[in-house]
Amino acid sequence: MLYTNLKHIETAADHQKLINENENVMVCCGRMGPMCIPVYGIMEEIENDYKNINFYDMEFDNPESHVIRNLPEVKGFTGIPFVIYYKNGNVVKATSSIQTKEQITNILNQFSSNKNQ
Repeated sequence: MLYTNLKHIETAADHQKLINENENVMVCCGRMGPMCIPVYGIMEEIENDYKNINFYDMEFDNPESHVIRNLPEVKGFTGIPFVIYYKNGNVVKATSSIQTKEQITNILNQFSSNKNQ
């Protein structure tokens, strides 16, 4: 289990349902390690600033996270977390490893022009 204040995705079916039912979704798939924890913290910090985006985490080592680990967009990634940004059920961006708040918000602003709504 990931000890974050984010909503958790536990199954592949839940993952599919969430990305199908929500226009904008950000999923951080990782562990409770030094590269992942800062990303979870940033997500928790900015979640209230992006009301039109749904923020989730998913355990990298959960067998169900194959839905993220096997995406073509993450092929070649060597560091975790894998952060996937979805719009209307489709991957619009995928990143890996530690990221800054500025990097994350730049991506969110690119695919979600309705900040604070």
